[in-house]
Amino acid sequence: MTADDSGAAPRDTDTEDDAVRDVPAGDPPGAGGEGDENSIAVRLEQLILGADRRYTPFQAARSAGVSMDLAARFWRAMGFADIGQVKALTEADVLALRRLAGLVEAGLLSEAMAVQVARSTGQTTARLADWQIDSFLEGLTEPQDSGLTRTEITYPLVELLLPELEEFLVYVWRRQLAAATGRVVRAQDDVEMVDRRLAVGFADLVGFTRLTRRLEEEELGELVEAFETTCSDLVAAHGGRLIKTLGDEVLFSADDAGIAAEIGLRLIETMSHDETMPELRVGIAFGTVTTRMGDVFGTTVNLASRLTSIAPKDTVLVDEAFAEELGRIGDAPVSEADAAAAEKAAEEGTGEAPPSYRFALQPMWQRPVRGLGVVEPWLLTRRG
Repeated sequence: MTADDSGAAPRDTDTEDDAVRDVPAGDPPGAGGEGDENSIAVRLEQLILGADRRYTPFQAARSAGVSMDLAARFWRAMGFADIGQVKALTEADVLALRRLAGLVEAGLLSEAMAVQVARSTGQTTARLADWQIDSFLEGLTEPQDSGLTRTEITYPLVELLLPELEEFLVYVWRRQLAAATGRVVRAQDDVEMVDRRLAVGFADLVGFTRLTRRLEEEELGELVEAFETTCSDLVAAHGGRLIKTLGDEVLFSADDAGIAAEIGLRLIETMSHDETMPELRVGIAFGTVTTRMGDVFGTTVNLASRLTSIAPKDTVLVDEAFAEELGRIGDAPVSEADAAAAEKAAEEGTGEAPPSYRFALQPMWQRPVRGLGVVEPWLLTRRG
């Protein structure tokens, strides 16, 4: 789509439509070409989209009852390139435009929010689609003894998998939406729904740049995949949320400081027992965080990142606010002196059981951190 048109209703003439160029079978929108591979490609597109190419962007916008400018904004937000006035869109594209525009017209979403919906959905599903093709389908379409080529295997495979993957995608999305909605409605007030107090942590592989020079590309890809998989599983299993992965680094969050502490230490313990993995360092901070499009922003996130960069190998560093929060919820002593006094009193038979703490905190030397002033990191370990 392009935003060159004004959005005014076009003349409905045969001449205008005849001037629109059809895309040869199988080519990406805006391209030309012929051949058997192109024919199979367009058949795959029709199978996946469930419809033939019928509309130019201008015709699609007109059929949906939206301006060309808004249609182009939606299209780009979803992550698709401008395609001029090529006849490449389907009835589903028209319906999607109509639905987004209808939400705006009904006052349920502002125009800016509708564009954000398109962008967040496009970015998330683009990564998912790339992963499925690169990792999933590629492995399943290795030429077999039957003599069929990968291209010949792909069509029946997609035909079988498509409905199952679609159902699973909707199921996971509904589950995630339910979980996210539950977290929001449990917020104490409207401000906390957007600017929330969370524990935010980074886990970073040490010496990753050196590894990129030493390992083959396939080995490096396997290491990164193993790292991301391990982190994803551990974060989810212990009640955190994986925000994003950055190759040699992951960003996670948790509503509870105790959960974040458990995740950080589990990551270190798990990776240190894997001889194929480099050392790991983790930094966690606690405080107000702004959430946008599934990501987190703010000083708390920046502080967690800085703590990670200064953490010794195979250790977890936390900020002062995180240490105080662990003390407040009873997962770590406010001070080791108080904890020792309580244990001594219990041993002397006062009748009170000594407090049970999961974690220990050791203050480190204060140091200046770029952009954040002087910071006092705390070393987080398991107690006992």
